[in-house]
Amino acid sequence: MKLIQTNRNDLLGPLQAVSGIVEKRHTLPILSNVLIERIANQVHLLATDLEIQITTSFSNPQKNAEDAQVTVSARKLQDILRALPEKTEIILEIQQNRLQLKAGKSRFNLQMLPAEDLPKLGPITAQGTAEINVSQKELRSLLLLVQYAMAQQDIRYYLNGMLLVIEDEILKAVATDGHRLAYATLALEKKTSVHQEIILPRKAIQEIVKLLEETENKVGLNISPTQARFCFGTVDLITKVVDGKFPDYTRVIPENHTKELVLDRETLQGALQRVAILASEKFHGVRWNLSDGLLRISCINNQQEEATEEIDVLYEGEALDMGFNVTYILDVLNNLGSDKVVCSLGDASSSMLITIPNDKHFRYVVMPMRI
Repeated sequence: MKLIQTNRNDLLGPLQAVSGIVEKRHTLPILSNVLIERIANQVHLLATDLEIQITTSFSNPQKNAEDAQVTVSARKLQDILRALPEKTEIILEIQQNRLQLKAGKSRFNLQMLPAEDLPKLGPITAQGTAEINVSQKELRSLLLLVQYAMAQQDIRYYLNGMLLVIEDEILKAVATDGHRLAYATLALEKKTSVHQEIILPRKAIQEIVKLLEETENKVGLNISPTQARFCFGTVDLITKVVDGKFPDYTRVIPENHTKELVLDRETLQGALQRVAILASEKFHGVRWNLSDGLLRISCINNQQEEATEEIDVLYEGEALDMGFNVTYILDVLNNLGSDKVVCSLGDASSSMLITIPNDKHFRYVVMPMRI
């Protein structure tokens, strides 16, 4: 039975959209598969890893087409399509317990598993759900401002994700790994009646950022205490939330730092990148020496190799000698689009606050380190 006849690109795009969450090795073999389902003139693709589920679809009108659904290896199907020439006409046919892909004189027979065996995440219940709409461009920008501060494989599992807070007319995003914290906000078009706080898993954030486009097209967010749903274009992504208590980020963001440096972002970025070449590969520590009119950034590694950069600054006051992880500072500079950054400092043992001039929507905190 013919399932799909289409251009190679028309199937490859939707397949790539859903297959990013598919694990290569899993205790349940069917989780390595993608569900392909024909309903009338629409073809739907679905993939899940039990925590995240992505669905997308495309139009594929065919005469006398029968509704059907199959599951097949997502990676193998994707690799085959990628290896075929651009705009190749392909046909997918169900033949007993195999899915045959025809392309010109090429034939590929792939194993299928029963579609009904693929687990699916249930729908989000309306009770306690916050619903908002934002543009894809704005949401992607918000997530990019914060995502790099998420922890990786931390035993404190609630740090391996991002906190989203919907409160009145504001959407807040916060991430921390215990050594640095990123905080950004986005103004909503209208006030929400439901206050909601959830922690989205790292993998879900990475997939959402990858799928969002730089357009004004809207994203519909439905956030409940246990699940979050993102609908945009033909993509429908549902993810479970991380069950845990996120740290009180408001206590981490300093409010009373009196020493401020307004720096050219690219100048600071370049200086740090050069010094980082000789920084310790294990600790990545660099020293900041601040004095009247001058910021000296330096490091010495285990081989007693040294690097020093000097930046002229508008500063008069107490001299400071501080140590920071250079990677943490470069992460934020690489993700900001502003020409200038403001570095607010307290004493030698205090954290540094990095902000954008005249912008209250972004905060980045870096804890000091001993060098």
